[in-house]
Amino acid sequence: MIRIVAIVEGDGEVKAVPVLLRRIGAAVAPLATLDVARPIRVPRGRFLKASGLEGAALLRRARATRPDLLIEVVLAKCEYEAWFIAAADSLRGTRGISNTANVPPDPESIRGAKEWLRARMSGPYSPTADQAALTARFDMTAARRRSPSFDKMWRAVSALMLSARSQEEQPGCRLPTVR
Repeated sequence: MIRIVAIVEGDGEVKAVPVLLRRIGAAVAPLATLDVARPIRVPRGRFLKASGLEGAALLRRARATRPDLLIEVVLAKCEYEAWFIAAADSLRGTRGISNTANVPPDPESIRGAKEWLRARMSGPYSPTADQAALTARFDMTAARRRSPSFDKMWRAVSALMLSARSQEEQPGCRLPTVR
């Protein structure tokens, strides 16, 4: 069994990220048993410093603190919703998204991804109500092509899954928890 514990920013991601991890896990290692724990929510301000996001420093500290665990850090560029925008054409008709919604040239450059989605929906957009449903439907292959941060997410989860899987297959090895 492979266990993943994610740390997320918002309430919507608490519901959506497990859906995403299961989808990637099923695509990468369909025979693996994946246990996705309820994500730990940490507000954005706790990841910020005066100098900006500290993803690399966070990863070094996490790995130094828990060398027995497989750890990756992935941050969506701007917002989680940028990954939906990168595959907007696959979401037409889902949760009120217009049948004419098109992917912009650089989806990750959009500031206000939530507002971009709202402008293309027949009703309001709510991360807590819509993120999990959109996560279950968006075309991950298209998102990987158009969103470098989503591609990094895919590669990080793949690496964790495959590394944990190979450790699981070695006799006498204890499978670490994946965070």
